[in-house]
Order: sequence, then structure tokens, then C-alpha cells
Amino acid sequence: MKKEMLINVSQPEECRIAIIEDGLLEELYIERASADNLVGNIYKGRIVNLEPSIQAAFVDFGVGRNGFLHISDVESQYFRQGGYDPSKLIEEDRPNKKDDDENGEEKRPPRRQRPGARPRVKPPIQEIFKRGDEVLVQVIKEGIGAKGPTLSTYISIPGRYLVLMPALGRLGVSRKIEDDAVRRKLRDTLLELNPPKGLGFIVRTAGIDRDQKELSRDMAYLLRLWKVIVRRIKTHPAPIDIYEESDMIIRTIRDIFNSDVDAIYIDQAAAYERAKEFLQLVMPRFVNRLHLYEGKEPLFHKYKLEAEIGRIHKREVPLRAGGSIVIDQTEALVAIDVNSGTFRTSDSAEESAYKMNVQAAKEIARQLRLRDLGGVIVNDFIDMRKEKHRRGVERVLRDAMKRDRARTKILRTSPFGLIEMTRQRIRPSLKRSVYADCPCCNGRAVVKTAESMSIEVIRMLMLASQQPHIARVTVRVNDEVASYLNNRKRKDITQLEEEGGMAVQILGSEDLYPEHLELDCRDDKGQEISLGLATK
Repeated sequence: MKKEMLINVSQPEECRIAIIEDGLLEELYIERASADNLVGNIYKGRIVNLEPSIQAAFVDFGVGRNGFLHISDVESQYFRQGGYDPSKLIEEDRPNKKDDDENGEEKRPPRRQRPGARPRVKPPIQEIFKRGDEVLVQVIKEGIGAKGPTLSTYISIPGRYLVLMPALGRLGVSRKIEDDAVRRKLRDTLLELNPPKGLGFIVRTAGIDRDQKELSRDMAYLLRLWKVIVRRIKTHPAPIDIYEESDMIIRTIRDIFNSDVDAIYIDQAAAYERAKEFLQLVMPRFVNRLHLYEGKEPLFHKYKLEAEIGRIHKREVPLRAGGSIVIDQTEALVAIDVNSGTFRTSDSAEESAYKMNVQAAKEIARQLRLRDLGGVIVNDFIDMRKEKHRRGVERVLRDAMKRDRARTKILRTSPFGLIEMTRQRIRPSLKRSVYADCPCCNGRAVVKTAESMSIEVIRMLMLASQQPHIARVTVRVNDEVASYLNNRKRKDITQLEEEGGMAVQILGSEDLYPEHLELDCRDDKGQEISLGLATK
């Protein structure tokens, strides 16, 4: 299988990175220069408000919008009297331990305890903080709509092979590494590096098959970075940015590039030099896989990706063997419906439904990655009677989601044939990033018909006809609505003119959107009268 990474930065306003496997687009990352990309950044903030009812604090961290800090994201060292001083973590005399339980790449405390586990008792947030307190926070989720960014005091700083978690105080291995022998070997290697007491480190999936020298180099880099961060914490008052994540090119190469990627192509010289410098620093063996694309045809056009990216935003996604999936994104959840369409096999209806659902499950996992859809997702597969087929579709969906870097949880098929799941939402979906709500329909995707708008105009004219001071009404609407009024509603308008002793003029324009309705009411002296304020 040929795997390539394409980086398109020929337009300074936008950076696009595509991962293709045998010519098929598998992952897509888009970042706009105009957008605030805060996830991963560390700030020294100040508590500006406490909400005991939801056990949360709002933090001013210097970006113009306050961040949301929930009690579940408050690190236990803040519970101590005197607060939390991150600068003490390097010298804190506390032995490092192997961590067999909390071994995720980016550890977050569960909001709900596991069944049977001993509950953690946390004091109320109003006893931990008060207004004006300084707090070290990291952005873990972008603000969406009117919601501000979500913050956490569990700081994690990713390197190439390791993640530094200053307050963890333990050594662990990513939960994505499932082989027990490999996990044991990596933990032993990590202990041999003698990390500073009190600091926590976790080996990432990229650390598999890396020797002790490579892990040691990555640890040294993270320790230097942490000492710089501690120095800024000590010398700068809140609110202030302490650490900013790398740009998307460096971040993606750091997190995704491995020996399976055959080549990286970048179409801009300055970005190519930055990436080359980074690779020489952390992965010198793979520098020869980095190439500057100098072709005349745009990079994404050469690999026929533009049409594929255009299809990402469509509601219906056709499947290769027939059938389709339909994706509807709402405020609360994402609904995905599987349609058989023209898909037919010589097997029974049950076998046909199973084969269709297997194809759809693979494509659903791909589309969730490409569109970066998060939150609650409900998949409505074609009904299957056999339990083994239901479990088979669940297994295919779980296997297809394993390559997704976002955390996911998939439930079993419900009695209604639905598979419910959640996918970690870190930033707005690709659709929200690229599109704005239509000013005509306000995001509803439908507008009123000309007939509906005409009925609404007649109702407004009926209201105007009851006001004795109104002598002239000018109505401005879309051209199609004006045509309907002048041709199909002329009799009604004439009757209202006679009853109200007023003249009505209908003006239409193609430039006005379909639901535009503007009434200009004036008396016999030309003074404007508001329908809502008109008096007898």
C-alpha cells in the first residue's frame, strides 16, 4: 500500500494537508490563517467568575473570550492550601511510578467513575478558587458558536515519541499500544531514562521500535521546553500565553508521519524548509522522504483531490457498489442514514442488507474523519434480523474507527437497528469552518414559497388598511413574490386599497432574497408611519 502526505500551502490564507493511500483520500486537515487555533496552547489565566450551580469557572486567558473550566478538569494539586505552583514540580521529591491504569496519550480524568471504583472526592469549585486567582490552563476544545473554549489544568505537551504531563508523576504507555510485551518493554526503557522526579511521561504510539537514544533525545527536548514554560509562569502576570502549539505542518508531521508514509510533498519553499529543519531535528533518517513539489499543475489537482474534497460537503455520499449514505448535521447530533439504492446481490435480502451495511460502515468511519464530525452520532443501518450480522457490522465499524485519532465510543445495535456512538469534538467540523449560514434561510436550507410570502404581504396590508392615517404603502419583495401579488392577488389588493383609502405599490427585484419583505407606510404629507406605532 502506497501512503503519501500532501501539503498544500500555495495560498497564504489556508493550509491543507491530505493523507492518501493508494490514491484514495483517507484524512484531510484544513486550517485557516484567519481562524484562532487555540487547541493545545497553554495560558496563565485569571478566574473572573464562578458558577457553583454547574461547578465551573470562567477564565480570562487573554484571547478576548473567557474559557470554560469544569471541576472535572481541575488538577488535584489545586486542592492544596496555597494553590498550585507548577515550578515546584521539577524539584518535587516524589518517585516516578509505572502507570498501568492511566496510560492514555492525553490523560483526562473520567467525568464518571467506573462501576465499582472508589469515588474521588473533590471539594466544590468555590472552595478551590476565588475570583482573581491565577490558574495555568490548556485549551482542549475550540469554542463553538457562542460557547467559549474548553480549558483544563491537566497540562500535556506532546513530543515526537513522548508526551510530558507535568502533574501526572507517573510513567505510562499509550492505551492504543495493546501488545503487553511491547508495553512492558517501553515502560522499562522509560524508567531507564531516569526522568526528573514528579514529572509524568507517556510513550506515544510513534515510540514503538524506537531505541533508548531516540526516546532520550525527545525527553531532553520536552524538559528544556518545560523549563522555559516554568520561567514564563514565574515572570509574567496573568493573563498571558505561555506556550503555543506548532503550526499545522509541523504538528501533523510530528503526530502522523511514520515509516509507513512513503513520501511528503510540499508545494511552497518556505514551508518545505521549515518541515526539513524539523525532520532533521527529530527524524533525520526520513529527511529524504520530504520533497518540494515544483510542478506547474496544482498539487491537489494532480492527485485528483479537489473533486473529492468538494464531495465532502455534500449531504449524500454514493458508495462504490451502489447505495449511499446520507449525512445530516444538527445542533445536537449527527444523523447518518444508509440507503440501499441500486445495490443488489443474488443472495437473500438479509445477506444483501449485511453486505450493504458493511460497505456503509467503512465509508461512515472515513467520512467522520474527513468531515471532522463530533458529538453524538446516530447511524441508521438497513434492518438485519440475524444477530451475527448485527455484531459483524458493529465489528467492522469499530475496526474502521481504530485509525481515527479522535476518541470514540460505539454502542451495540439498538432494538431499532441504530448504532449510536460518540466522537471527540475538539474544534468545529470542517463544514462549520468552511461555510457560513445562508443569510436567506438562516441555515434552514429552505425558504418560503412565493405563495407563502404573498399571503404574509396581504396580512400586513390588511393591518395597514385599518390605520386611518396611512395614505400610501410601498411593498418591496423578491421579483417572484411581486409577480405573484400583481397577478394572482391583484383583486385582494384593490379591495384593501378601497377599504383603507390608500394606494399600494408592489416593487419587485431579483436582487432581494426570497423572504425579503419591506413595507414603507406614509401619510398624505409624506411622513413615515410605523405599523406597530400607528394610532387612530
